[in-house]
Amino acid sequence: MLDVCLLGTGGMMPLPYRWLTALMTRYNGKNVLIDCGEGTQIAMKEKGWSPKPIDVICFTHYHADHISGLPGMLLTMGNAERTEPLTLIGPKGLNRVVGALRVIAPELPFEIQCVEITEVEQTFYFDGFRIEAFKVNHNVLCYGYSIVIDRIGKFQMDKALSYGIDKRYWNKLQKGEHVECDGKLFTPDMVLGEPRKGLKLTYCTDTRPTESIVKNAKRADLFICEGMYGEKDKQQKAVEHKHMTFYEAAELAKRAQVKEMWLTHYSPSLTHPEEYMRDVKKIFRNTIAGKDGKTVDLLFEDVEEN
Repeated sequence: MLDVCLLGTGGMMPLPYRWLTALMTRYNGKNVLIDCGEGTQIAMKEKGWSPKPIDVICFTHYHADHISGLPGMLLTMGNAERTEPLTLIGPKGLNRVVGALRVIAPELPFEIQCVEITEVEQTFYFDGFRIEAFKVNHNVLCYGYSIVIDRIGKFQMDKALSYGIDKRYWNKLQKGEHVECDGKLFTPDMVLGEPRKGLKLTYCTDTRPTESIVKNAKRADLFICEGMYGEKDKQQKAVEHKHMTFYEAAELAKRAQVKEMWLTHYSPSLTHPEEYMRDVKKIFRNTIAGKDGKTVDLLFEDVEEN
Protein backbone atom coordinates (compact mmCIF):
# COMPACT_ATOMS: atom_id res chain seq x y z
CA MET A 1 0.00 0.00 0.00
CA LEU A 2 1.24 3.49 -0.92
CA ASP A 3 -0.15 6.34 1.19
CA VAL A 4 -0.41 9.56 -0.81
CA CYS A 5 -1.20 13.03 0.53
CA LEU A 6 -1.42 16.18 -1.57
CA LEU A 7 -0.34 18.60 1.15
CA GLY A 8 -0.94 21.75 -0.87
CA THR A 9 -2.37 22.70 -4.26
CA GLY A 10 -1.38 26.34 -4.76
CA GLY A 11 1.02 27.88 -7.22
CA MET A 12 3.09 31.05 -6.92
CA MET A 13 2.04 32.06 -3.39
CA PRO A 14 0.34 30.49 -0.36
CA LEU A 15 -3.20 31.65 0.35
CA PRO A 16 -5.29 31.56 3.54
CA TYR A 17 -7.23 28.62 2.06
CA ARG A 18 -4.51 26.95 -0.03
CA TRP A 19 -0.94 25.92 0.73
CA LEU A 20 1.74 25.71 -1.94
CA THR A 21 2.03 22.51 -3.96
CA ALA A 22 3.71 19.65 -2.13
CA LEU A 23 3.20 15.90 -2.10
CA MET A 24 4.10 13.34 0.55
CA THR A 25 4.04 9.56 0.20
CA ARG A 26 4.61 6.72 2.65
CA TYR A 27 5.47 3.13 1.75
CA ASN A 28 6.81 0.31 3.89
CA GLY A 29 8.30 2.70 6.44
CA LYS A 30 9.83 4.99 3.79
CA ASN A 31 8.66 8.59 3.37
CA VAL A 32 9.13 10.76 0.28
CA LEU A 33 8.31 14.46 -0.05
CA ILE A 34 8.14 16.12 -3.48
CA ASP A 35 8.60 19.90 -3.40
CA CYS A 36 8.70 22.00 -0.26
CA GLY A 37 7.33 25.49 -0.72
CA GLU A 38 6.61 27.99 2.03
CA GLY A 39 4.17 26.54 4.56
CA THR A 40 4.69 22.89 3.64
CA GLN A 41 5.49 21.83 7.19
CA ILE A 42 2.35 23.59 8.45
CA ALA A 43 0.28 21.72 5.88
CA MET A 44 1.95 18.54 7.09
CA LYS A 45 1.08 19.29 10.72
CA GLU A 46 -2.52 20.02 9.75
CA LYS A 47 -2.65 16.56 8.19
CA GLY A 48 -1.13 15.00 11.30
CA TRP A 49 1.94 13.69 9.48
CA SER A 50 5.45 14.29 10.81
CA PRO A 51 8.50 15.56 8.89
CA LYS A 52 10.93 13.63 11.11
CA PRO A 53 10.71 10.29 9.23
CA ILE A 54 11.09 11.80 5.73
CA ASP A 55 13.82 9.84 3.94
CA VAL A 56 13.90 11.66 0.58
CA ILE A 57 12.90 15.13 -0.64
CA CYS A 58 12.66 15.61 -4.42
CA PHE A 59 12.51 19.03 -6.03
CA THR A 60 10.95 19.63 -9.43
CA HIS A 61 12.84 22.93 -9.82
CA TYR A 62 14.14 25.86 -7.80
CA HIS A 63 11.43 28.51 -8.01
CA ALA A 64 10.61 29.78 -4.52
CA ASP A 65 7.12 28.28 -4.36
CA HIS A 66 8.69 24.82 -4.63
CA ILE A 67 11.72 25.07 -2.32
CA SER A 68 11.52 28.06 0.03
CA GLY A 69 10.07 25.93 2.83
CA LEU A 70 13.20 23.76 3.02
CA PRO A 71 15.18 25.67 5.72
CA GLY A 72 12.25 25.58 8.14
CA MET A 73 11.63 21.93 7.37
CA LEU A 74 15.26 21.06 8.09
CA LEU A 75 15.21 22.97 11.38
CA THR A 76 12.01 21.21 12.44
CA MET A 77 13.60 17.85 11.68
CA GLY A 78 16.65 18.83 13.71
CA ASN A 79 14.53 20.00 16.64
CA ALA A 80 12.80 16.61 16.56
CA GLU A 81 16.23 15.07 17.27
CA ARG A 82 16.55 13.41 13.90
CA THR A 83 19.96 11.83 13.33
CA GLU A 84 19.39 9.72 10.19
CA PRO A 85 20.81 11.07 6.90
CA LEU A 86 18.41 12.90 4.57
CA THR A 87 18.61 12.51 0.79
CA LEU A 88 17.74 15.47 -1.44
CA ILE A 89 17.20 14.95 -5.19
CA GLY A 90 16.87 17.72 -7.75
CA PRO A 91 18.08 19.25 -11.03
CA LYS A 92 21.63 20.52 -11.51
CA GLY A 93 22.40 23.29 -9.05
CA LEU A 94 20.97 21.47 -6.02
CA ASN A 95 24.18 21.73 -3.99
CA ARG A 96 24.42 25.46 -4.63
CA VAL A 97 20.76 26.18 -3.85
CA VAL A 98 20.68 24.07 -0.69
CA GLY A 99 23.95 25.61 0.46
CA ALA A 100 22.48 29.09 0.08
CA LEU A 101 19.27 28.21 1.91
CA ARG A 102 21.22 26.61 4.75
CA VAL A 103 22.75 29.95 5.68
CA ILE A 104 19.77 30.21 8.04
CA ALA A 105 19.90 26.52 9.02
CA PRO A 106 23.66 25.91 9.35
CA GLU A 107 23.79 23.41 12.20
CA LEU A 108 21.82 20.20 11.91
CA PRO A 109 22.21 16.91 13.81
CA PHE A 110 21.94 14.86 10.63
CA GLU A 111 23.78 14.58 7.33
CA ILE A 112 22.30 15.91 4.08
CA GLN A 113 23.14 14.01 0.91
CA CYS A 114 22.45 16.03 -2.26
CA VAL A 115 21.98 14.04 -5.46
CA GLU A 116 21.80 16.09 -8.67
CA ILE A 117 19.96 14.77 -11.71
CA THR A 118 22.38 14.67 -14.62
CA GLU A 119 20.34 12.99 -17.36
CA VAL A 120 17.12 13.70 -19.27
CA GLU A 121 15.72 10.63 -17.53
CA GLN A 122 17.29 9.12 -14.42
CA THR A 123 16.28 6.45 -11.92
CA PHE A 124 17.11 6.33 -8.22
CA TYR A 125 16.74 3.07 -6.33
CA PHE A 126 15.64 2.68 -2.73
CA ASP A 127 14.58 -0.22 -0.54
CA GLY A 128 11.40 -1.58 -2.13
CA PHE A 129 10.77 1.23 -4.64
CA ARG A 130 12.41 3.48 -7.17
CA ILE A 131 12.04 7.14 -8.14
CA GLU A 132 12.14 7.94 -11.87
CA ALA A 133 12.96 11.55 -12.76
CA PHE A 134 12.16 12.92 -16.23
CA LYS A 135 12.77 16.33 -17.75
CA VAL A 136 9.76 18.51 -18.60
CA ASN A 137 9.42 21.94 -20.23
CA HIS A 138 9.37 25.00 -17.97
CA ASN A 139 11.24 28.31 -18.19
CA VAL A 140 13.93 26.85 -15.89
CA LEU A 141 15.31 23.31 -15.67
CA CYS A 142 12.45 21.23 -14.29
CA TYR A 143 11.68 17.53 -13.72
CA GLY A 144 8.68 15.36 -13.05
CA TYR A 145 8.84 12.24 -10.89
CA SER A 146 7.32 8.78 -10.79
CA ILE A 147 7.38 6.63 -7.67
CA VAL A 148 7.30 3.01 -8.80
CA ILE A 149 6.83 -0.09 -6.65
CA ASP A 150 7.51 -3.35 -8.47
CA ARG A 151 5.99 -6.58 -7.21
CA ILE A 152 7.45 -10.04 -7.59
CA GLY A 153 5.36 -13.09 -8.34
CA LYS A 154 3.74 -15.26 -5.68
CA PHE A 155 5.82 -17.93 -3.99
CA GLN A 156 5.04 -21.34 -5.52
CA MET A 157 5.28 -23.83 -2.66
CA ASP A 158 4.80 -26.83 -4.96
CA LYS A 159 7.82 -25.80 -7.03
CA ALA A 160 9.95 -25.34 -3.92
CA LEU A 161 8.97 -28.83 -2.76
CA SER A 162 9.64 -30.34 -6.17
CA TYR A 163 13.19 -28.97 -6.09
CA GLY A 164 13.63 -30.29 -2.57
CA ILE A 165 14.49 -26.86 -1.17
CA ASP A 166 14.64 -26.79 2.61
CA LYS A 167 11.88 -24.61 4.13
CA ARG A 168 14.43 -22.49 5.99
CA TYR A 169 15.51 -21.00 2.63
CA TRP A 170 12.05 -20.19 1.32
CA ASN A 171 11.93 -16.72 2.85
CA LYS A 172 15.26 -15.72 1.26
CA LEU A 173 14.11 -16.89 -2.17
CA GLN A 174 10.84 -15.03 -1.73
CA LYS A 175 12.84 -11.87 -1.05
CA GLY A 176 14.76 -12.33 -4.31
CA GLU A 177 17.96 -13.74 -2.85
CA HIS A 178 19.95 -16.65 -4.27
CA VAL A 179 20.50 -19.67 -2.06
CA GLU A 180 23.25 -22.30 -2.25
CA CYS A 181 22.70 -25.61 -0.46
CA ASP A 182 24.57 -28.91 -0.76
CA GLY A 183 26.41 -27.65 -3.80
CA LYS A 184 23.19 -26.62 -5.58
CA LEU A 185 22.23 -23.05 -6.49
CA PHE A 186 18.57 -22.09 -6.14
CA THR A 187 17.34 -18.84 -7.69
CA PRO A 188 14.10 -16.91 -7.07
CA ASP A 189 12.80 -17.54 -10.62
CA MET A 190 12.69 -21.26 -9.79
CA VAL A 191 9.99 -20.77 -7.14
CA LEU A 192 8.23 -17.51 -8.00
CA GLY A 193 5.32 -17.01 -10.38
CA GLU A 194 5.02 -14.24 -12.96
CA PRO A 195 5.63 -10.69 -11.64
CA ARG A 196 2.43 -9.08 -10.41
CA LYS A 197 1.27 -5.55 -11.14
CA GLY A 198 2.88 -3.05 -8.81
CA LEU A 199 2.00 0.58 -8.11
CA LYS A 200 2.92 3.77 -9.90
CA LEU A 201 2.41 7.41 -8.96
CA THR A 202 3.47 10.17 -11.37
CA TYR A 203 3.79 13.83 -10.38
CA CYS A 204 4.60 16.81 -12.59
CA THR A 205 4.12 20.52 -12.28
CA ASP A 206 5.28 23.76 -13.89
CA THR A 207 5.52 22.60 -17.47
CA ARG A 208 4.00 22.71 -20.90
CA PRO A 209 2.62 19.39 -22.21
CA THR A 210 5.47 17.11 -23.32
CA GLU A 211 5.84 13.62 -24.74
CA SER A 212 8.07 12.79 -21.78
CA ILE A 213 5.05 13.20 -19.48
CA VAL A 214 2.92 10.85 -21.57
CA LYS A 215 5.73 8.31 -21.67
CA ASN A 216 6.58 8.41 -17.97
CA ALA A 217 3.00 8.59 -16.70
CA LYS A 218 1.95 5.61 -18.86
CA ARG A 219 -0.70 3.57 -17.02
CA ALA A 220 0.01 5.24 -13.68
CA ASP A 221 -2.39 4.37 -10.88
CA LEU A 222 -2.43 8.06 -9.96
CA PHE A 223 -1.27 11.02 -12.05
CA ILE A 224 -0.92 14.32 -10.18
CA CYS A 225 -0.53 17.12 -12.70
CA GLU A 226 -0.42 20.87 -12.70
CA GLY A 227 -3.52 22.71 -13.82
CA MET A 228 -2.53 26.33 -13.50
CA TYR A 229 -5.56 27.64 -15.36
CA GLY A 230 -9.13 26.46 -15.67
CA GLU A 231 -10.39 29.47 -17.59
CA LYS A 232 -10.37 28.78 -21.33
CA ASP A 233 -9.25 32.33 -22.13
CA LYS A 234 -5.97 31.71 -20.27
CA GLN A 235 -4.50 29.42 -22.96
CA GLN A 236 -2.11 32.05 -24.30
CA LYS A 237 -0.97 32.94 -20.79
CA ALA A 238 -0.23 29.26 -20.14
CA VAL A 239 1.92 29.14 -23.27
CA GLU A 240 3.81 32.33 -22.40
CA HIS A 241 4.61 31.28 -18.83
CA LYS A 242 5.12 27.59 -19.66
CA HIS A 243 2.31 26.25 -17.55
CA MET A 244 -0.71 24.08 -18.36
CA THR A 245 -4.47 24.41 -18.48
CA PHE A 246 -6.85 21.85 -17.02
CA TYR A 247 -7.72 20.71 -20.52
CA GLU A 248 -4.12 20.14 -21.58
CA ALA A 249 -3.51 18.10 -18.43
CA ALA A 250 -6.62 16.03 -19.19
CA GLU A 251 -5.35 15.29 -22.69
CA LEU A 252 -2.07 14.03 -21.21
CA ALA A 253 -3.93 11.80 -18.76
CA LYS A 254 -6.05 10.39 -21.56
CA ARG A 255 -3.05 9.67 -23.78
CA ALA A 256 -1.08 8.13 -20.90
CA GLN A 257 -4.02 5.88 -20.02
CA VAL A 258 -3.73 6.61 -16.30
CA LYS A 259 -6.34 5.37 -13.84
CA GLU A 260 -7.00 8.72 -12.18
CA MET A 261 -5.70 12.28 -12.32
CA TRP A 262 -5.63 14.93 -9.61
CA LEU A 263 -5.13 18.53 -10.69
CA THR A 264 -2.92 20.80 -8.60
CA HIS A 265 -0.76 23.97 -8.67
CA TYR A 266 -3.63 26.38 -9.23
CA SER A 267 -3.17 30.04 -10.08
CA PRO A 268 -3.94 32.34 -7.09
CA SER A 269 -6.75 33.84 -9.20
CA LEU A 270 -8.41 30.42 -9.59
CA THR A 271 -10.70 30.33 -6.56
CA HIS A 272 -13.02 27.43 -7.41
CA PRO A 273 -11.31 24.86 -9.68
CA GLU A 274 -14.20 22.42 -9.28
CA GLU A 275 -16.37 24.74 -11.39
CA TYR A 276 -14.47 23.65 -14.51
CA MET A 277 -14.61 19.91 -13.94
CA ARG A 278 -17.59 19.20 -16.21
CA ASP A 279 -15.69 20.25 -19.33
CA VAL A 280 -12.45 18.65 -18.13
CA LYS A 281 -14.19 15.31 -17.50
CA LYS A 282 -15.38 15.29 -21.10
CA ILE A 283 -11.71 14.85 -22.03
CA PHE A 284 -10.66 12.56 -19.15
CA ARG A 285 -13.48 11.24 -17.00
CA ASN A 286 -11.43 10.26 -13.95
CA THR A 287 -10.20 13.79 -13.21
CA ILE A 288 -10.43 15.23 -9.71
CA ALA A 289 -9.80 18.83 -8.68
CA GLY A 290 -7.17 18.30 -5.99
CA LYS A 291 -7.61 19.92 -2.58
CA ASP A 292 -5.18 20.53 0.25
CA GLY A 293 -4.87 17.44 2.39
CA LYS A 294 -6.46 15.09 -0.14
CA THR A 295 -5.30 11.56 0.67
CA VAL A 296 -5.57 8.12 -0.88
CA ASP A 297 -4.20 4.67 -0.15
CA LEU A 298 -3.10 3.06 -3.40
CA LEU A 299 -3.57 -0.70 -3.06
CA PHE A 300 -2.12 -3.61 -4.96
CA GLU A 301 -4.65 -5.22 -7.30
CA ASP A 302 -5.09 -8.48 -5.39
CA VAL A 303 -5.64 -6.49 -2.19
CA GLU A 304 -8.38 -4.50 -3.92
CA GLU A 305 -10.04 -7.73 -5.03
CA ASN A 306 -10.10 -8.99 -1.45
